[in-house]
Amino acid sequence: EVRLVESGGGLVQPGGSLRLSCAASGFTFDNYGMTWVRQAPGQGFEWVSVISSDGGYTDYADSVKGRFTISRDNAKNTLYLQMDSLKTEDTSVYYCSGIIGGKTTRGQGTQVTVSS
Repeated sequence: EVRLVESGGGLVQPGGSLRLSCAASGFTFDNYGMTWVRQAPGQGFEWVSVISSDGGYTDYADSVKGRFTISRDNAKNTLYLQMDSLKTEDTSVYYCSGIIGGKTTRGQGTQVTVSS
């Protein structure tokens, strides 16, 4: 069974940092590029970042470029998102996602709230 399990969310003040993790299982993790997406209350999904299967290529939405860093540890089957200089508008549920076996798969998400 393909599973993606996010963790690391929480409440943080503006300007603070969080590191999200996504534990993958049930598929050959290092064969797949992976993404982070987010969904704010009442909004649609917003793409945040992508990383290639070997970690050699990354890209970011303009809204997070220079503040967020995506990475992966293929030996641990884990995807990460380091979030620095957080802003109130980063408040969302964050999901890791991949197209696994032709199907878009997401985890259950982890809530990030940026508030003073």
